[in-house]
Amino acid sequence: MKILSINAGSSSLKFSLINMENESVIASGVFERIGIDGHYKIKFNGEKYEEDAKLKTHVDAVNLLLEKLISLNIVKSLDEIEGVGHRVVQGKDVFDKSVIVDDEVMRKLESIKHFAPLHNPANMLGIEAFMKALPNVPNTVVFDTAFHQTMDKETYIYPVPYEWYEKYGIRKYGAHGTSHRYITETMSKILNTDKFKLISCHIGNGASITAVKDGKCVDTSMGFTPLAGVMMGTRSGDIDPSLLPPVMEAENKDINAIINDLNKHSGILGLSGISSDMRDLTEAYNKGDERAILTMHKYARRITDYIAQYYVLLGGADVIVFTAGIGENSFVVRSLVCENLKCLGVEIDDEKNNNCHGEALISTSNSKIKVYVIPTDEELMIARDTLELIKNA
Repeated sequence: MKILSINAGSSSLKFSLINMENESVIASGVFERIGIDGHYKIKFNGEKYEEDAKLKTHVDAVNLLLEKLISLNIVKSLDEIEGVGHRVVQGKDVFDKSVIVDDEVMRKLESIKHFAPLHNPANMLGIEAFMKALPNVPNTVVFDTAFHQTMDKETYIYPVPYEWYEKYGIRKYGAHGTSHRYITETMSKILNTDKFKLISCHIGNGASITAVKDGKCVDTSMGFTPLAGVMMGTRSGDIDPSLLPPVMEAENKDINAIINDLNKHSGILGLSGISSDMRDLTEAYNKGDERAILTMHKYARRITDYIAQYYVLLGGADVIVFTAGIGENSFVVRSLVCENLKCLGVEIDDEKNNNCHGEALISTSNSKIKVYVIPTDEELMIARDTLELIKNA
């Protein structure tokens, strides 16, 4: 069975075509600048095809994708595609698991789209485009927030007027749940048990830390939106909201402009003044740049703070996992974080950490907590859920 995993953005559509018999990626790519001028890239068999194309809408992107799958001989017929799985950022507390799309699901998605106004409407455009292009193929939705629905109320509630929760749904929802679930399931296979305490560190341009006990999320660092938690590439993470009024007055900005600054001009970029890219920051750090050193240490400290918090919450930890772009590729960040965790008995093997490529155990045999690097695969999780839903439909 071949399944398409789709991640639609406001002006983009990313895809992976996966052969579920061996869970191998047949092809992947992205259609960009939808509604502007249009461009696409497709990779398969070790080759890359790209060119400009007129993409007025997501429907155009989907139709061109399906056309290219045929013309590039990636599939012989569209009948080979037996399911399409879609990433949806926010499922609120309406969805606690992946579902097959029907009219009722679309109505519910419409009712909660304002909880992620930059993401959910775009995700829905992707769903609608595929339902039109492949009307007889099941579509599913997989939610970034679903894995976190096992948090108890004491954890997800905010200490604000309770009416805000009752009237407006103001609470912690989290994000990156599909990635954290993938890490949880992968660690379960590695440890050969479902009974373990995990601290999963999804550290990319966006970053979140999640505490998992016996396969279920106990707490996570992102909140009502992905702006909360640790500092990130361009996001501030947790700050004192009382700093906003004086900055708004001084800069003559409204709340939307300030929130934009916290989302797009803060974090690693804002503090370093260099870049939001960890590779650029690391280069400056290695050259002794003062702000790069400050930023790198602050970044590691914020990650450490959440790991330590969740260590106490879980009553200890069996394993810490680093994943996503920075977690998988920056041995410097992993080293700084683990150095901060020495008091918990964490000890990593520098050679293993510095030369890690792909899945690896980087802690020593003396470490009281196992430390792993595991590449995440959200697209595969979407495809797995889609396959399971289709089988059980």
